[in-house]
This record gives sequence, structure tokens and C-alpha cells, in this order.
Amino acid sequence: MQLPDVSYLRLEKDGSVMVDVHVIPNAARTQADGTHDGALRVRLHAPPVDGKANIALGAWLASTLHIAKSQVVLVRGQTSKRKQWRVAASACADAQWQGLAQA
Repeated sequence: MQLPDVSYLRLEKDGSVMVDVHVIPNAARTQADGTHDGALRVRLHAPPVDGKANIALGAWLASTLHIAKSQVVLVRGQTSKRKQWRVAASACADAQWQGLAQA
């Protein structure tokens, strides 16, 4: 598995990958928008209400990486704009990392 050389992707010892994300909620549409302080900046269509933004962001990450939603887990930042997501080691080899790196 070859990860793109970007600041927001980190390979862990167990083979999983951590993805640092900075979220901008209530955008016109969901899309990656460069980086912010070393994190992938994502403009998210969902509002930051009752965890809807976290659910939408997890689904967007899984869709962009072409993996199952169950393989992407929010680790840190439940109520913050800065979040850390873990992509399960079992899905890392099949993930389409270039989809995130092209942001």
C-alpha cells in the first residue's frame, strides 16, 4: 500500500490510517477544499446538528475512498471542526487514496 505524501494521512503501527479533517459545515455541496493547518479541509453540506455532519462526513470519506462505511470510524473531534478518522487496516489496501490527495 502506497499512501500519497500529504500531511493529513498517517499510517499507524497496526496498519490502519488516520485521516485528519477540518470541517466547514453548511456548505452548498460536500467537497474537499485543500488543506487547513495540515488537515484535509472538507466543505460539508450537512448541518452540525445531532451528529448529522459526522455521519455525512464518514459516508463521504468512505465513498471517496471506495470502501465500506463500516471501515471508517471517528476517533476524535465529535463536536469539533477538527476531526480524526481511522480507516481500518483491512480496507487500506483497497482504498483509493488518490481521491483524497487530489483535493
